[in-house]
Parts: sequence; structure tokens; C-alpha cells
Amino acid sequence: MRGKFINASALKDFGKFYDYKGNSIFYGTLGEGEPLLLLHGYPFNSYDWNWVMEDLSKQYKLVFIDLMGMGFSDKPQNHTYSFEEYVDMINSLIKKLNIRKIRILAHDLAVSVVEEMLVKIESLDFEILSVAFMNGGLFTDVYQPRMIQRLLSQSPNVIGKYLSKNLKRNSIENSLKKMFGPETGPNSELLNEYWNILNYHQGKDIAYLIGRLVFDKVKYQDQWIKTLKNTKVPFCYICGPMDPNSGVHMAERFKKEYPFASVYFLSSKIGHWPQVEAPKEVISALMLFHKELNANNNLQEK
Repeated sequence: MRGKFINASALKDFGKFYDYKGNSIFYGTLGEGEPLLLLHGYPFNSYDWNWVMEDLSKQYKLVFIDLMGMGFSDKPQNHTYSFEEYVDMINSLIKKLNIRKIRILAHDLAVSVVEEMLVKIESLDFEILSVAFMNGGLFTDVYQPRMIQRLLSQSPNVIGKYLSKNLKRNSIENSLKKMFGPETGPNSELLNEYWNILNYHQGKDIAYLIGRLVFDKVKYQDQWIKTLKNTKVPFCYICGPMDPNSGVHMAERFKKEYPFASVYFLSSKIGHWPQVEAPKEVISALMLFHKELNANNNLQEK
């Protein structure tokens, strides 16, 4: 399970930091070509993309960022994390990098961040060329959160804070293993990396605050669905089918809601982290999506 960077520390050493409203935010770029923004999910960071970075960087200029509260970015303890702030944070980075047009690949919680980005598309300083959603909770009514998520994020703040701080490593790892496919589970090396990432700058202590966003999505749902039905930005869904949270059931709902958008099913036993479990399949699906878009654009130009 090794990719471009031998471990998360190597990724940290490779990347940089920039200031966002007094907070230090980790980011990096890799490769040359058309810009592709990689947005990670909850509760880890950009290291989730390690297994696809090397190959993708041969064709794209990859841009990655650790969302505030996760990974190597600052983790303010008494802070209200929001989708709106994440959109503004990403916009500030893309503007800083002087990128005018970009494609996006978003996983897990970042799927919702990008939905909000599409709502606010007129205020962005860059153009979104396409979006590939992957194993994220696009629809709250069919999303199936883990019990540990509910305990952390649907309980009163004081309880969520206590549980986050006192979460044991084996509890987290047992929950993680259930999210992977039966033949592609994390080995001890990766579990150790994830544990270190989660605990970087006491990140585990505020896991409940970020987790609350998972359940805040209910109040955004109608606007997001309406926006995706009307947006001119092409999008697709890449699906690890065995994901208990956002697998086949999420993809089927996606097809019903957005029949005009493509769905790419990966091998049947791939779970919630396709980019770790089946990186070559993810790359193939993404390339196929972009190829199909280019073919359609060429037809329209004729």
C-alpha cells in the first residue's frame, strides 16, 4: 500500500502551508498539465490520495489541501466548522495558485463541500470544468453513518468532546476496517499512518466537531439537489460498491436523481476508500469520465 510518498510525514515535508484568516493550512501541488483538485474526506487528510498521485501527476497538475480541522492544517478547538468556510478556503488557495480552470475529484465529506461550491459558483475566482464525486453522502436519506459517527456527532457537544478525546485506537481501527472491502482492508502500516494523522496537533479531540457536518447536510439537501440538476458543470459518481455508508445504494439514488450523469462502478468488493483499495480502477474511471467529456465537447464543436 505505498504510493508516491512513503508515509504521511513525507507528504507533509513535500507540501507547503499558507495562511487562511490566521490559520495555517497545508497544501501541495504535484505534476504538470491540466489542474486537478483532490479533496479528501473525514477524518483524515490528503494522504488518502497517496495511491493515485504518482500516476495522475503524469497527466495533471495535482492540487491537494488538508481541510482545516483535519490532517496537517490548523485545528482550532472552539470553532464552528462549515461547508461555506471550506468553499472559501479552497477558493483562496486556487486564487493564490493563480489557477483559472480546474477539474475536481472529491471523496466522502468533500463531496458535500463541492456541492456547496457549485451553489456558490458565481462567487468563485476560478471555473470548475468537471466534478467526479466518489463514495460520498450525496443524499442524507440513504446515507448510512457508522455508529461511532452518531455517538461523536449527534450527541451534545460536551459528550461529543469527551468521546472524541477518549476514543481508543482499537475502536477507531475496528470501525475503519468495516468500511473497507473484505479483500482490500488496511494493513498495520496504513492503520498506524491513519492514527498518527488523526492525532496530529490533537486532531482526534475535535473529530466530533467536523463530524457534525455529516448531519448538518440535511438542511442543505434541497438546495444541493436543485443546483446539481441545473448546473452546467458536468459531474459523475465513482462508486466503491461495498461501502456500507455510500456504496451501491448511494449510486442507485444518484442515477435516479441525475439520470443524465455517468456512474462508474468499481469492482464489487471495493469499499469506502477506493483510492486506497483500487487506485488503478479509480484512475481508469476518472480518465474515462474526462475522455467522454472531451468526446462530447468535440461533437458539440462540429
